[in-house]
Amino acid sequence: MTSGSHKKDPYYNSLTRRMILTVIIVSFTPMILVSGAILYQFHISYHEKVAAHLEELVQKHKQNIDSFLNEKLGEIRFLVQNSEFENLRKESYLEQQLATLQQELDPVFVDLGMVNAKGLQIAYAGPFKLGKAQYSEAEWFKQAIKSQYFISDVFLGLRGLPHFIVTVRKSFHGEHWVFRATIDFMAFNNLVENVRIGKTGFAFIVNRGGKCQTKPCLDIIPSKSNYMSLLQNGKRAIDKIYIVEAVDDFGKKNIYTSAFLKSGDWMLVCQQNKSDAYSDLYRAKKIAALIFLLGGLGIITMAVLLSRRMVIHIAQADREKDMMNLQVIETGKLATVGELAAGIAHEINNPVAIMVEEAGWMEDLLEDEEVKENLEEFQRALKQINTQGKRCKEITHKLLSFARKTDSRIQVVLMNDLIKDAIGLAEQSAKYSKITINTNLEENIPFIPASQTEIQQVFLNLINNAVDAMDSKGGGVIDITSRVDGGAIVVDFADNGPGIHRNNLARIFDPFFTTKPVGKGTGLGLSICYGIIKKMGGEIHVQSVVNEGTTFSIRIPIPKDLLEESSMA
Repeated sequence: MTSGSHKKDPYYNSLTRRMILTVIIVSFTPMILVSGAILYQFHISYHEKVAAHLEELVQKHKQNIDSFLNEKLGEIRFLVQNSEFENLRKESYLEQQLATLQQELDPVFVDLGMVNAKGLQIAYAGPFKLGKAQYSEAEWFKQAIKSQYFISDVFLGLRGLPHFIVTVRKSFHGEHWVFRATIDFMAFNNLVENVRIGKTGFAFIVNRGGKCQTKPCLDIIPSKSNYMSLLQNGKRAIDKIYIVEAVDDFGKKNIYTSAFLKSGDWMLVCQQNKSDAYSDLYRAKKIAALIFLLGGLGIITMAVLLSRRMVIHIAQADREKDMMNLQVIETGKLATVGELAAGIAHEINNPVAIMVEEAGWMEDLLEDEEVKENLEEFQRALKQINTQGKRCKEITHKLLSFARKTDSRIQVVLMNDLIKDAIGLAEQSAKYSKITINTNLEENIPFIPASQTEIQQVFLNLINNAVDAMDSKGGGVIDITSRVDGGAIVVDFADNGPGIHRNNLARIFDPFFTTKPVGKGTGLGLSICYGIIKKMGGEIHVQSVVNEGTTFSIRIPIPKDLLEESSMA
């Protein structure tokens, strides 16, 4: 695998994706939690700050407006209480008092008037021609005649202009009279209109019926449904300041802050667009989102770069590991070749001896003068030499085929054929040790993808281990069986040797662990077998009883497509 080939390997691509995802999750999770907690606390604090500011502002203007109304009412009360009743019925006196009020006290008084119990204004001072005006049917008069002091709603009245009046009731000879004063609407309206909150906030006053008592700022008509709900809430406590968020008739989200005036008859409402009220909060959230986005891009970039760099190192380490594994397997193979050498030498020695004998016999025949008569004997001897030569060639070919450099390429192989090849290599060594190898191979075992040389290595190691274990007993039997069990091929190697002690069973697959005498074994055989089988996704298990024998069981999974083809066949 080249330095860049890992990019095309699905395993390393999947590993890169998992590492990137892990780094992103681990990095983003605390950042999201901390940022979310901070923004949430800031959100709550800012809302509380805005609410406190609005409450303070409305409370302040409520006090100003109530003070204004009470002050005007107090000035009229003072005038009535310090004037003779007869004087209050004279227009000249009223004109004098009006001038005094406008010049010395407050210019907001427009006119003055004295109204009898029947609603007839008998004395008037002011710019309008309202002498002898009849107010008996006027709503303000009906309420004023019943109250000691009264401040009316804003209305048009006889003059056709918006205004409101303050009244003081005075009794004379058992009859109620009403002294009234008109307050300049524009002066009063300016008190409310000058209330500005942010860029969009303004204030207005409505009465209990929901009618505006001031000119809404910039001629914006407030949403009646919203402030009517405020009026309903206010019935429970008129000293409380209410803050609600609602959508007005224009579809805009607004904040309404309300407080009651004039003993609950009027309500001061401050209206502000929600986006304006929380503009600083929204700006902070946008900045936080931008910082989060930039930080997130940085995290993702670093996650990608670091993950790819780490995967490159992992791939390099895997390549080095594979090379080391190949070297270990090659070392184990050479050790196996060494163990096979005695049997192979004995096997080759027999045909070579026959060939030497036949060659000597042919030499003797050539010394005889009657060569033609010995022609058939020559042909027989040559045929024997050819046969034994082929036998030597086959033996050496098997040995060289196994001993050549490890070929780990995956091929489609038949397990029974590999078992027979391994037995062919180890058979002479087994015979030399008086060991019989029996096979019970199930037919129609499906092909599987595997490395032929690696599987051969596993089988030879297991056979050689069994041979070495039984050599001290002076012989024995090795039973090799193959079968299909569910979705896997199972191969068992059973011997009737001395067995493995229970204390050693847990360590037999450890590298360099061996119970053989010094110089006899490397301790790599079973470790190599374990690594090869695990790499194929299989399993290798051992069962052993001392003085009875040992069984190694190999289980190799069959790919689903090959298993289906086998079942259909």
